[in-house]
Amino acid sequence: MSFSNPADKIILALDGMDKQEVFSLLSNLPELKWVKVGLELFTLAGPEILVELQELGKRIFLDLKFHDIPTTMEHACFQAARSRAELITVHACAGHDALVKANEGAKRGAQEVGMPSPTLLAVTVLTSWSSSNFESQLGLNQTINERVQYLAQLAFNTGMGGCVCSPLEIRNLRIKFPKPFELITPGIRFSDSSLDDQERVMSPLEALRSGASKIVLGRIITKASNPREVFKRVCDDLEMI
Repeated sequence: MSFSNPADKIILALDGMDKQEVFSLLSNLPELKWVKVGLELFTLAGPEILVELQELGKRIFLDLKFHDIPTTMEHACFQAARSRAELITVHACAGHDALVKANEGAKRGAQEVGMPSPTLLAVTVLTSWSSSNFESQLGLNQTINERVQYLAQLAFNTGMGGCVCSPLEIRNLRIKFPKPFELITPGIRFSDSSLDDQERVMSPLEALRSGASKIVLGRIITKASNPREVFKRVCDDLEMI
C-alpha cells in the first residue's frame, strides 16, 4: 500500500544555510510539507524564522534538543509550543522528571495559542555515534542498541509522543512501541551518497519499511546540484511501499 502522499513522511533539515538560501531552496520544493529548524538556523535567524516558514505553509519540526533541569525544560517547551511547532525535541537523558515537566509545559503553551499539543520527541543516541566511539568516549556499560532501548522506554513511560533514533534501531523499537508512538529518524542516505558525519544510516525506503514514522533528509537534498530532482527521487522510492 502506498502513502496518499509520500511528502507527508519527509522532513527536510534546513541546516548549513542562511535565511536567503533557505527560502531560495524552498521556492524550488513547493511539494515539501515538513521542515526541521535546528540549532544552526534558529541561532542565526531567531524565532521569527518559524513564523516565516509557517506563512509558506510549512509544518515545523523544532529540533533544539532541550536538555536541562526540569523547570527549565518545562519553560522552554512552553515557549516552543507557543511558536506553533508541531514536533519538538528534548534529550531523553534529561531524565524522568524533566521529560514529564517538558510535556506539561508544551501542553500549556499549545493551549495558550489555541493549538493542539505538539508531539515531544525524545532524542536517544545521535546518529553520529559509532559503536566504538560510543563505548570508548562515554564510559557507559551499554551498547548503543541497549542505550536506545532504555531511553525509548523512558520516553514512552513519561508520555513522550515518540523518539528520535537512527534507522538501525527502528525495527526493534517498532515491535516494542507500536503506532501512534512516533519514530523519527535522521541518518538517511542513498547507497551512492556520502556518509558525511553520519555513522548509522539507511536508505529512505528501508527506513520506512522498518517502521519509521518519518525520515529526516538534509544534505542529500540541500547540497545536491538539483535538490528538486533528489526530492522527487525520494518520493518515487516511497511510492513503492
